[in-house]
Amino acid sequence: MDNRAEVREFLTSRRAKITPERAGLPSGSRRRVPGLRRSEVAALADVSVEYYAKLERGNLAGVSPAVLEAVARALQLDDAERAHLLNLAHAADGSDALTRPRRRTAQWKAHRSLQWVLDAVTAGPAFVRNGRMDLLAANDLARAFYADIYASAGNQANLARFQFLDPASRRFYPDWEQAADIAVAILRTEAGRSPHDKGLHDLVGELSTRSDDFRTRWGAHNVRHHGTGTKRFHHAAVGDLTLAYEGLEMAAAPGLTLTIYTAEPGSASEEGLRLLASWAATSQTLAPHSRG
Repeated sequence: MDNRAEVREFLTSRRAKITPERAGLPSGSRRRVPGLRRSEVAALADVSVEYYAKLERGNLAGVSPAVLEAVARALQLDDAERAHLLNLAHAADGSDALTRPRRRTAQWKAHRSLQWVLDAVTAGPAFVRNGRMDLLAANDLARAFYADIYASAGNQANLARFQFLDPASRRFYPDWEQAADIAVAILRTEAGRSPHDKGLHDLVGELSTRSDDFRTRWGAHNVRHHGTGTKRFHHAAVGDLTLAYEGLEMAAAPGLTLTIYTAEPGSASEEGLRLLASWAATSQTLAPHSRG
């Protein structure tokens, strides 16, 4: 992924989203571009138009933190977008190679104590994923929860492949469009954080080639922090589930996230998870006989 192109497209897409009214500027009547003009962003960031134009051409190498912060304020970036801009700047001047661990997450395997932790979570799905959305470790309930993903070898235990290439995802995610937006934003955030990840490059290339839905979203350059929230699912075995999730960054394995899904106590979804656990236990009991 060309860093200069990433920077150019990210900055221009953010500028296009800010209306003059939102920035506290007169709108005028002869605007040929959506959002703000370069000159307006430059004025808001207190830099020259020439300097801002250089940044928007993709040249972030050597830009000071103060200027990056001023541009972030001018473009009204949220926390995830601001972090993405800093990651792009680090990649532009090579400092990401010095500050980021070079972990081969594709070969990473859960330490047995981590698997014990996952297995100790019995009331909800618990799993570890990387920034490419590979499922790296899971408890029994998570394996049952994501049965559709594990059922197809083509998904390669990857949430993004399942989202965009497996028709079963349309049933599993009742709010498919929202789930698709989130998946691409996670991958776009990872692209800024790990610009030299060949596995990520290959995944993005595959999804861009095979999915119009992915390609359109990738071009929007949206990023997000995905730490907590609520999602709706439809599981083939137990029906509709509304689950809260918490994503925890793993201090012992930078770049990996431990996610736990839970249901509101006393809700139908809590009962659904209990049924799912029973279904999973039954499936495991029957599996040896079915392999006979």
